[in-house]
Amino acid sequence: MWDGEYTVGLQHLKSFNYLPAECQQVQEISDRISRVYSDLLEESVQKFLESLGKLNRAYLTALEEKVLSLLESEITHKEAWG
Repeated sequence: MWDGEYTVGLQHLKSFNYLPAECQQVQEISDRISRVYSDLLEESVQKFLESLGKLNRAYLTALEEKVLSLLESEITHKEAWG
């Protein structure tokens, strides 16, 4: 979730029938988005990241991957330089 942590019962979660490997991919994408997302980002960037988090597939397209990687690079660069 974007505004904090929530506890949701498994019976309330929608199943996408992902295979175990796909579940791992979804978790990795979610972790990457969480590391980059911040209230300090521009609204358009926040919306992009939120939309990635709502995808109903276990992978990113080549363009989505490039944009997320660029954001990760920018965040890492800013953290390194303070």
